[in-house]
Amino acid sequence: MNIVVCVKQTFDTEAKIVLDEAGGISEQSVLQIMNPSDEYAVEEGIRLKEKYGGQVTVVTVGDDAAVKSLQQALAMGADHAVLVSDSRLKMSDSHGIAAALSRVLGRMEYDIILCGRLSVDGANAEVPGRLAERLDLPQVSLVSKLQVTAEGKVDARRDIEGGVEIVETHLPAVITVQKGINEVRYPSLRLTMQARKMPIRKLGLDDLELTPEDVAPLGRIEGYIFPPPRKQGRTLTGPLPEIIPEVIRFLYEEQKIL
Repeated sequence: MNIVVCVKQTFDTEAKIVLDEAGGISEQSVLQIMNPSDEYAVEEGIRLKEKYGGQVTVVTVGDDAAVKSLQQALAMGADHAVLVSDSRLKMSDSHGIAAALSRVLGRMEYDIILCGRLSVDGANAEVPGRLAERLDLPQVSLVSKLQVTAEGKVDARRDIEGGVEIVETHLPAVITVQKGINEVRYPSLRLTMQARKMPIRKLGLDDLELTPEDVAPLGRIEGYIFPPPRKQGRTLTGPLPEIIPEVIRFLYEEQKIL
């Protein structure tokens, strides 16, 4: 089975975000990691390989720093890694990223494509759907349990309110997974050091026969701003009959919500 996993390098969710003078996020101020949802996709891909045989190829779009996430996937058990890196992709949105990924995958043999449900930075969950559309493949999202049959069919289960939804489709397909589908393995130091010596194929727009117009963003982010700081709460003390009228007055006169 040929398994492809699409990953993204994102900011550590525990990092303190700092904005630069242009209103962008200062990349020097935060630690970058593999997108947490994508870790589950890599783990699921490796488990499929262990069960059915084959190989796992991990693909990402980013700058040279994204090599770190690819090396993590290789240390976990992936076999190959591809980095799409081009300065002309820096301002691309999900439209451009999907265009680049689809061109890479269009030149590969694959049985299943795995992605995390969304990235913790953009959180728009658009790339897998756009990728499936470009490759003309079925897509199942938010999968919490995945089973592939010998007949090349997929039994995908996802949690819904009050139960479980079962979706059946055929391979090849794009599957997005979510937390809970597995327990992500953490590679040993030995495997991590070995992964740093493994080759990573690097491609640019010219290699993919794409133009800057092909990956141009459909929207533009002007900048980021922090929300205003929350006001300090008020503490009322005293007998309950005295506190209740004060609470009502506060909600009515100051907060304007009654």
